Order: sequence, then structure tokens, then C-alpha cells
Amino acid sequence: MIAILLANGFEEIEALLPLDLMRRAGLEVKTVGIGGLDITGSHGITVIADMLDTDLSDNAPECVILPGGMPGTKNLDASAVVHKALDYALGSDALICAICAAPMILGKRGILNGKNATCFPGFEEYLEGANVGGRVVRDGRVITAIGMGAALEFGIEIVAALLGRDAADKLFSAVLAK
Repeated sequence: MIAILLANGFEEIEALLPLDLMRRAGLEVKTVGIGGLDITGSHGITVIADMLDTDLSDNAPECVILPGGMPGTKNLDASAVVHKALDYALGSDALICAICAAPMILGKRGILNGKNATCFPGFEEYLEGANVGGRVVRDGRVITAIGMGAALEFGIEIVAALLGRDAADKLFSAVLAK
């Protein structure tokens, strides 16, 4: 299972566009509501999550995705469930993905130390020890992206990491009608 962790104030496009792409690719993706099922994004769009954060411990995600947005990123960072999911992902070699402001959560935990990564401009200070730059950056089992404008590329890179570059290229062509 792939878990997209949603907290109130999340950036809607950064969560929903990758979710759509991964489901089109046939991947099992669940949205996880941090603190409830009804989660409202930073632009007032309310999403009903597939599962509660309390149910995440019963599942072993092969991928944990953190969308950005404010105050969504701060709400994710304040959640013990999110940090437990990251601990699990690190211990099980699961894929860890964060976009926009959310890479700051990884940076504050030292997950990006010595890695290539990116984030929304202004959050670089939280990525201490990382080589910062680019739109979408994959370094080993970690994928980061600069922000909402790179959400399509972010989702495609996640698909590539999980299903291979050929599957990602086919999906990219299909959604762009090439």
C-alpha cells in the first residue's frame, strides 16, 4: 500500500494529482487523514480520506507521501503518527516522498543529510546537509519536489520508482495524449 498522509491545510494539487496518476497506473494508494477523515486543504477543498491515521499502524506502506501546503506541513510535522510512519519507512526501505514545504519534515529529521533534494523556495534552511536544487529529485529511496507546479512530474517519478521507467513513460504519454 502507498500512503498519502493528509493534514488540514495540505496543498490539494500536490496530493490529488499524484494520487490520480498512481491509481491510473494500477497502484494501491490510500489517503490517510491525520486527525480525522474529513481533511480540508489550504484552498478550502475538503477531501474524505480513505482511512484514519490510527489505522495506518495496521498497514505496512511501501511508500509514504507527504504533500506540502501551509499549515498542512506543520500539521504533518506535529503528528506522532507521521513520524512513526517515517520511522517505519526508513526501517523497511520503503519509498519516502515529499513535495513543496514537506521536505522540511525530512530535513529536520536528518533524512536528507548527504542527499540530493529540493523544496519550495524559502524552506532550504530546513534541508541542512542536503544538496538542494531542481524540480523533482530522486536520491535512492527519497523523492522530493519543488512545489505544486511540479506535481505531475512528482507523481510520474513516484510511479517510475515503484513500477519502472517504462510504466511511468507510458502513463505520462497517456495523460498527455501523445
